[in-house]
Amino acid sequence: MVDTTRVAEVLGVRARTLSDLAHAVEKGLPKQALSRTAKRVFVERGTARKFLARVIPEATFKRRVRLTVQESERTERLARVIAAAEYVWDDRGQAHRWLTAPHAELDNRSPLDIALTDLGARQVEIVLDRIFYGLPA
Repeated sequence: MVDTTRVAEVLGVRARTLSDLAHAVEKGLPKQALSRTAKRVFVERGTARKFLARVIPEATFKRRVRLTVQESERTERLARVIAAAEYVWDDRGQAHRWLTAPHAELDNRSPLDIALTDLGARQVEIVLDRIFYGLPA
């Protein structure tokens, strides 16, 4: 549903193809990619920092230049969910409200909370697909 360039834009990295994005993740995304991803949804600095800490502890984040592969994968997954929501809603504000509000199809948890795991991100993408195609979600 969402193309690689949208995900790369959320992350703030250069990637035109899925292969480019995969290589960036494999070598470790720059830590700014996680900051940009968190700030994309959470404009308040404290809220963005709390969310960032759910991916990597704050003290570890401060010491790093690049994320590990596992942290990069999680960051890319969150950016993909954010990009998909922005695509579906075609309005950043509405997408961000949807991403942070509890949703009945996601056990009354927010899409971003669920998207921290691979299976959770898949659930969120299924709900977004249903919304996009006008199916009950």
